[in-house]
Amino acid sequence: MDSPVPPRAAGPGPRRRDRHGRGMRGPIAPPQVPLAASRADAFADLVQDSVERLERRWPQLAEIDFMVLEVPRPAAAGEPWNDEAVPLGGTVPAREGRRARVVVYRRPIEIRTKGRDERAALVHEVVVEQVAEVLGLTPETVDPRYGDED
Repeated sequence: MDSPVPPRAAGPGPRRRDRHGRGMRGPIAPPQVPLAASRADAFADLVQDSVERLERRWPQLAEIDFMVLEVPRPAAAGEPWNDEAVPLGGTVPAREGRRARVVVYRRPIEIRTKGRDERAALVHEVVVEQVAEVLGLTPETVDPRYGDED
């Protein structure tokens, strides 16, 4: 049987439709919608909100770098094993032209919290504790509402 229309050759150009003829899949939500933000982005926003809240009271925080890491780094080969709980944050003191750093660990905090509000409260608590360590102050001095159950 001869077909009057020859089959289309698969060329190097982009496909316009999927095999069911409905069109190519696109993003689930536009980028400006919160659904499109990843968990890491949402967590970084919580840290940034906490830092901005503290910067109003402590302008010197502009001289500190704030970082978000997934998890704490494992101990080096020669270091003893640490049986304490997994840290939620840490600090790196300033030295030789490098600014002080406050590090917040995302996964340990996410595991310990159930919702966004609880996560935001714990992130702020960790940021306050680490800033207090860098500045050599008590957490209550850094944020008078530290430890209050909201």
